Amino acid sequence: MTKLSVVVITLNEETNLARCLESVCWADEIIVVDTFSTDKTKEIAKKYAQKLYDLQWPGFGPAKQFALEKATCEWVLSLDADEVVSEPLHREINQILASQTEIDGYYICRHSNFLGKWIKYGWYPDYVLRLFRKDKGRFDNSLVHEELILKGTSARLKGALLHYTDPDLERYLTKMNRYTSLSAQALFQRGQRGRISDICLRPVALFLKIYFLKLGFLEGVHGLLLALFSSFHVLTKYAKLWHLNWQNK
Repeated sequence: MTKLSVVVITLNEETNLARCLESVCWADEIIVVDTFSTDKTKEIAKKYAQKLYDLQWPGFGPAKQFALEKATCEWVLSLDADEVVSEPLHREINQILASQTEIDGYYICRHSNFLGKWIKYGWYPDYVLRLFRKDKGRFDNSLVHEELILKGTSARLKGALLHYTDPDLERYLTKMNRYTSLSAQALFQRGQRGRISDICLRPVALFLKIYFLKLGFLEGVHGLLLALFSSFHVLTKYAKLWHLNWQNK
């Protein structure tokens, strides 16, 4: 059977990491790259990982590329610390590793848990490219919302990647503040401005997409909050971008 490396980057993930790594304890190699956590993340990582590295935060893309370069197996599974490999997905991955597949990468359907509820409408299905041959993939240099660039063929898997994204609003708002700042900085570096139309129209468009087009209203209050906070995320990102440009006139 072909061997598999699992790579995870972390920052203060003590509430998530054990659940994540336990779900892939069957892998041939687990690599954790920690960006100087101040909680018990590293203590937890040491119980599961064969390799543990410290890295000064360079952005999501460069951090994941650093982790990828430390992998030694032919296949790599890239996970976030708040994700869990379901048993059906585990079986599918094992089938791939045991086969002579000509596919170079696989998109996995991520199923997200928002405020304690598994969301079917509004966010689902959410396919992410996570399983790939090491010599066929690399991460770009994005500060946030990094992209895995695959040079080769791809397919989709059926098993779910369980995403415990936002257990409560306090954590959601903390993460949103960090992500919107990184996103605004990345857009600013690319020369974008943050126009009034971005601030006014993009949040509304996203709300309509999640709540109506993707049937988020069928999730009840969870769906309403998901659509509202997602649109607020976009508003905040472009407001921060506008402010960066205003400060640097």
